[in-house]
Amino acid sequence: MISLYKNGAWLINGTELIEDGPEAAAWICSLTGEKAPDKEEAMKNTIAYSILTEHSISGNMDDLKIKFDKLTSHDITFVGIIQTARASGLEKFPIPYVLTNCHNSLCAVGGTINEDDHMFGLTCAKRYGGIYVPPHQAVIHQFAREMLAEGGKMILGSDSHTRYGALGTMAVGEGGPELVKQLLGRTYDIKRPEVVGVYLTGKPIPGVGPQDVALAIIGAVFANGYVKNKVMEFVGPGVENLSADFRIGVDVMTTETTCLSSIWETDSIIKDFYDIHGRSEGYKELQPGAVTYYDGLVYVDLNLIRPMIAMPFHPSNTYTIDELNENLMDILDDVEKKAQISLDGKIPYTLKDKVKDGKLYVEQGIIAGCAGGGFENICDAADILKGASIGSDAFTLSVYPASTPIYMELAKNGVLADLIQTGAVVKTAFCGPCFGAGDTPANNALSIRHSTRNFPNREGSKIQEGQISSVALMDARSIAATAANKGFLTPATEYAGEYRKPQYYFDSTIYANRVFDSKGVADESVEVQFGPNIKDWPQMPALTQNLLLKVVSEIHDPVTTTDELIPSGETSSFRSNPLRLAEFALSRKDPAYVGKAKEVQEAEKAREEGKCPGEVVLEVGKALEQVKVVYPDVNNENTGIGSTIFAVKPGDGSAREQAASCQKVLGGWANIANEYATKRYRSNLMNWGMLPFLIPDGELPFTNGDYLFIPGIKRIIEANGREVKAYVVGDRLKEFTLNLGDMTADERQILLDGCLINYYRAGR
Repeated sequence: MISLYKNGAWLINGTELIEDGPEAAAWICSLTGEKAPDKEEAMKNTIAYSILTEHSISGNMDDLKIKFDKLTSHDITFVGIIQTARASGLEKFPIPYVLTNCHNSLCAVGGTINEDDHMFGLTCAKRYGGIYVPPHQAVIHQFAREMLAEGGKMILGSDSHTRYGALGTMAVGEGGPELVKQLLGRTYDIKRPEVVGVYLTGKPIPGVGPQDVALAIIGAVFANGYVKNKVMEFVGPGVENLSADFRIGVDVMTTETTCLSSIWETDSIIKDFYDIHGRSEGYKELQPGAVTYYDGLVYVDLNLIRPMIAMPFHPSNTYTIDELNENLMDILDDVEKKAQISLDGKIPYTLKDKVKDGKLYVEQGIIAGCAGGGFENICDAADILKGASIGSDAFTLSVYPASTPIYMELAKNGVLADLIQTGAVVKTAFCGPCFGAGDTPANNALSIRHSTRNFPNREGSKIQEGQISSVALMDARSIAATAANKGFLTPATEYAGEYRKPQYYFDSTIYANRVFDSKGVADESVEVQFGPNIKDWPQMPALTQNLLLKVVSEIHDPVTTTDELIPSGETSSFRSNPLRLAEFALSRKDPAYVGKAKEVQEAEKAREEGKCPGEVVLEVGKALEQVKVVYPDVNNENTGIGSTIFAVKPGDGSAREQAASCQKVLGGWANIANEYATKRYRSNLMNWGMLPFLIPDGELPFTNGDYLFIPGIKRIIEANGREVKAYVVGDRLKEFTLNLGDMTADERQILLDGCLINYYRAGR
């Protein structure tokens, strides 16, 4: 159902494909009657290239400097972003900036702190000229689809699932500092990304939904990095067989492939979407050129997609539901082995106790958020459930429409009543089930969810307290089929009834009544409202000539998620308080990390105060004595002291900058990795003054607890060097090599200044 081209691919007239090779030129000539263009010219015919061209001000398409049309953030990111921008001289939002409140909607953790953040957002929208969406009105991405997306435009969001490609909008999810740059009139600087075509053919069979297609693609491309940091461009005759909601549901999940962004060809179906939402002017027809070259190609036969399930603990751990049911015990055995890698063997884990009469039983179903909460998903699920009951045993079903307009239409057309009658609970727009702040299952329970991720503890359990529950990702239709069978895992293809497919009527009245829209007018008379938990960023020192770093955590998982670097769930409420949030860093992966990092940080604080760091932390003093045997010029002024961690492949998942900033707040100076899972995590490191070191796979000359000395790191960065000589400090200095990878001139200067805030304070 999914195949990957080993080479690039040529697309002719939007329908004909050939893999790049010796015969490609002759084939193109036979179809077009003209000589085949060279690859560089044909690359320019991608939809992505045309949009990037219109938004880059560099004049050099190999090195892009992008200015976005709009920005969007939610309530666990906008406080830190605006605080950083305020500290850097913000006077007015220069482009539309939407502040949604869909993550910390439940004001139940830490007293007033969540609602304090909301009021901070409202007053900032008034003062700086933004848009404020109150809690429970819409999840961030649904509001963007309904009210912000436009064909050929670009949106930058501080959430990793910022994806509106199905509507013709190239959208990128990044850490907060990248939004700060846009707020201050700067640019998003990247090398031109490769563009991978996703060629769709055929039509999904009844019972197959967008999550099934998305999971099939993720399973095919995640582990091999086929689309990592690239743009996925959806084309082909199968596109016209998908509704707008279906395309949106596939598109939002492209984040889990680790691609940079996505874009789709557009047609009359997308035009209808804009018409329905009262924004006909937002539609733009987008098609690849007559002869287009893609750097790779994912071939998707929609006819062959079957209901899918992503087993714990990653969206790429995919099987068809039929395959799982036919090989249940073998697959569960494999899932348990993989789980013990993610869980470090800290807690017993099994799903085999869920098997009854040869079928897998689950305790919870959830249809929610930017992936599952769409109108079509919920209506199809209601059709499958109509007249059924979810039962009175352990199984529960919660449905979260993605916006109040969707909720209103479900109420008007009777779908809401159909759902409630089954025993399902229909709630307001909220992202909580997606990151562990709502509907946490019981210990040892298995939840099936049409949401975005199923990382360990992502559902809200806490391994450090002996809790473990699990999430498997599925499409809303198969969740409904399972619910109709009271928790026994069932693919939606077993449903033989009709899908009513009611027409959607968008009513913007609730937004007109509740959403604050400044229309871009800033009001300087408005005072920003602060709560006691909203704190400024602490002072961060500039990079010194040399560094002495202690390795305070060593993670050998194949991939380390941002959830493991800084947990989600209730900790999200503390993201307005950098010091308090930092106490949770790596708490579910390495509980000793915070204490170790803070101990080394005491030595750095002493150095900054002109005291002897070795007298504060004795082992630092011993390490410095050993270093001075070879480097006698090392002193307080030229050598910073801090911590670092090693992880094989850190940064998969969320765009949250706090995965990096919490380490910095605790005195971190660097990460060391074999590779970085996403571009956005590496960018977050650099924006917070953290060196993104690389070391070859299989080479690890140090271990947890070792001190590393890195001489002349400042000079190396100033000279745009990549290779870095470093030493393990023991009875003698043992040399090894680190690599910094490519950096822009601005990224190098940010590292030299110590962080993005310092960079702007210096007037750069």
